[in-house]
Amino acid sequence: MVATPLGNLEDISLRAVRILKEVTLIACEDTRRTSRLLQAHGIRTATTSYFEHNEKWKGGRILDVVRGGRSAALVSDAGTPGISDPGFRLVRDARAEGLAVVPVPGPSAVVAALSVSGLPSDRFTFVGFLPARSGARTRALADLTPVRETLVFYESPLRVVAALNDMLAVLGDREIFLCREATKINEEYVRGSTSSVLALLAARPEIKGEIVLVVSGAGEAPPASPAEVAATFAALVAAGRTRREAVKETARRHSLPAREVYAQVLKE
Repeated sequence: MVATPLGNLEDISLRAVRILKEVTLIACEDTRRTSRLLQAHGIRTATTSYFEHNEKWKGGRILDVVRGGRSAALVSDAGTPGISDPGFRLVRDARAEGLAVVPVPGPSAVVAALSVSGLPSDRFTFVGFLPARSGARTRALADLTPVRETLVFYESPLRVVAALNDMLAVLGDREIFLCREATKINEEYVRGSTSSVLALLAARPEIKGEIVLVVSGAGEAPPASPAEVAATFAALVAAGRTRREAVKETARRHSLPAREVYAQVLKE
């Protein structure tokens, strides 16, 4: 499992370059993208594609190389393979057969974003990608509302504004850090409130690049506003909770008496 640069092709270890030269085969998320890295470092090893839509049948072929006594490397488009990609399935299948799997550590978008966010990093919850649809995304965020650790998300540039809108509605206006196009020419790092980062991105005609969002945890939050209480209740009902269950859970999350929550949502 070989970690590769997030963007800057110099961000690769000497060991990674050596391993990629020595293995029999390199399995890539996108062979065209990986070829630029290989060419930059004089690596001529054969490559094959391995991604979400072919991993069920391609994985066996890759493991055949290892079964035959040779070696293979798995790389993703950027960062550490196996994180929010199908690489974990290849590792799982290899280990089930007793085949050796070793990491060649290096860049990670999660760690890179955390390291420059200025938000607590001693404990954090990596969420990965939120659901694409607003309803499912809102339900997922509602489950994260009480988490006290820093939250880390991957997000598509096409959905980031919608995701931030849902975060603002469900999680409230928290401290947030935007990491976009890390280590690339147009890298961007912005820290502010959810509402301010949302306003910044919503004003742009187009958003490009890979995005990591680092969001402060629940912590010792100030008393919830009526809008935040209503948003939590609505998200829980949308997730399938009964009104009674949603009231009790909303009260627990915001440290409020259930009767106060019930009285408030009845006004809605």
